[in-house]
Amino acid sequence: MKYIIALCAALVLNAIANLSMKVGTQGGGLGDNGASGAIRTILSSPVLIIGLTCFACNAFLYMFALQSKTLQISIAYPIMVGGGYAIISVAAYFLPSLQEKLTPGQWVGVAMILAGVIIVAVLTPAGAPTDSVGGR
Repeated sequence: MKYIIALCAALVLNAIANLSMKVGTQGGGLGDNGASGAIRTILSSPVLIIGLTCFACNAFLYMFALQSKTLQISIAYPIMVGGGYAIISVAAYFLPSLQEKLTPGQWVGVAMILAGVIIVAVLTPAGAPTDSVGGR
């Protein structure tokens, strides 16, 4: 259970990191003055620092979750990618600073991605073999 909690926390932190970096870079200027200018821009932006910190915490928690003997990467990765896409898309729609528009087709796509992640996660028994080819 602790690995599932770590995976869920990593998922949320990944979404927060991506959204923070989008918000933090809206003013531009990140690549205007080379690497040193980019570093100064990042260090002077609390939102970007929060985003990078969330990414670091995300990586740690994701690695922690992956060490589980029962949580397969073929389940963990779709949860991270598909779940992250859904969270980020919906949050970007509702965040006043981003106000991204989602078409009806995109809403359907988000729902389908979530349905696919749920199917993969729920219908794959814990400890199921990851490769049935060659008798492994």
